[in-house]
Amino acid sequence: MTETAGVPGTAAALGDRAPVREAPVAESAKPVLEFHDVHKHYPGVDALRGVSFTLPRGVVVGLLGANGSGKSTLIKLAAGMLRPNRGRVRVLGLEPGRRTKARVAYLPEVDHLYAWMTVAETLDFVRRFYGDWQPERERLLMEELGLPERQRVGALSKGMRARLRLVLALSRAADLILLDEPLSGIDPPSRSRITRAILAAYRAGEQTLLLSTHEVLETESLFDRVLVLDRGRVVLDGDADSLRGQAGRSIQALLEEVLG
Repeated sequence: MTETAGVPGTAAALGDRAPVREAPVAESAKPVLEFHDVHKHYPGVDALRGVSFTLPRGVVVGLLGANGSGKSTLIKLAAGMLRPNRGRVRVLGLEPGRRTKARVAYLPEVDHLYAWMTVAETLDFVRRFYGDWQPERERLLMEELGLPERQRVGALSKGMRARLRLVLALSRAADLILLDEPLSGIDPPSRSRITRAILAAYRAGEQTLLLSTHEVLETESLFDRVLVLDRGRVVLDGDADSLRGQAGRSIQALLEEVLG
């Protein structure tokens, strides 16, 4: 008598070697960002040298280091803007590129806003590109950051433009948020409002946020984890609270000691 799949005895008919299927890994259990021995070279410069780390879902990570340490290069690799010369980068298990762009919100250090648009027109233009846009979060951020909707982008101060760019990045329900120097060159009042907005918009436990900055004093309260680069290498990687406790000082003071 012929036995069919699902009927007792089928395994025996296959020589006791029934195929075993591995259970799929839950999306929430996948690492959000992985770097494995990543090297990136520019002519005459080793921007990253053997960088390895893994970021889980639901953490805020401070990416710290001096100018030229490799922070922007690392973020561009995660965003799929660059490719490594050696090693492997993965976002949710995928090589960064077309398949990951819908899962990643990227705020570059360089301002690419259209000066002739108003703030409202800029928001309307950008939200059309993303199916994960969150109108309620946009509203919350606009209120928190005090942006004038009818004003043209070209008439905004540098601090106000930075606030607008943050709204564009944080209004999405992306799995990975990459913020490259969001406080660079910005006045103290704007820094404070931007830090509060990040806290208000970030979905704890759901999104992973990687934030590169020189303004450690203003942002270190956000960090769950700290990743420090020096001349293209990871020189410190640890839980922010544990590092503070072990050193008995702030992340800013610890950074100054590590980087000399």
